[in-house]
Amino acid sequence: MSESRDKVSSKDTRQVIMEATFRALSEHGYKDLRMRDIGDEMELTRQVIHYHFDGKYDLLSSFLEYIIDQYEGSVEVNEDAEVRTELNARIDQCLFGPEFEDFSHWERMKVYHELYTYAQNDGEHREIFDDHYDRIRGSIVEVVEDGIEEGTFEPVNADRMGQLITDVIHAARGRRISLGHEDAPEEARKAIDEFILDSLYASQTED
Repeated sequence: MSESRDKVSSKDTRQVIMEATFRALSEHGYKDLRMRDIGDEMELTRQVIHYHFDGKYDLLSSFLEYIIDQYEGSVEVNEDAEVRTELNARIDQCLFGPEFEDFSHWERMKVYHELYTYAQNDGEHREIFDDHYDRIRGSIVEVVEDGIEEGTFEPVNADRMGQLITDVIHAARGRRISLGHEDAPEEARKAIDEFILDSLYASQTED
């Protein structure tokens, strides 16, 4: 997008377009999505979309970043919160998501995972998803490292711990969305507590 377009773009207009894109994707799916479908989902003229984005691909790339920003900006933890509290908040946010006024967390995740599926054949979108995955994993690793440093957590391999937790979260979300197993997130949360986090709290539990 050009610099002049950046200056003209408003946050409200972008949000209107992004939410219209979400509704259109929910109804038509990625494969059959057309720009006119997005235009039909908003009161603004379709020309506004073409003004701000250089076609469908550019729009969907921005849409991916929009969804990711919603989730990454939704974890609110007090600076003085204990590491256990922060770790639990990050896990819950990934598994159960933030609250939205329109459409549920799982309705949004359905769209996210459809785009995720197609990313295997799309280098740019795969890079966006890969970067998001690394940030989720990295945020968990950082909390585990902080807990180890202060003596709250056992001295485990923080990278592997973060990887394991993140992969369990992704597997549970995929099972919930693709197979319709609605209990998958709750069961994954229990398994994380019982088989993963308990190993972090071993010495504290014994006390």
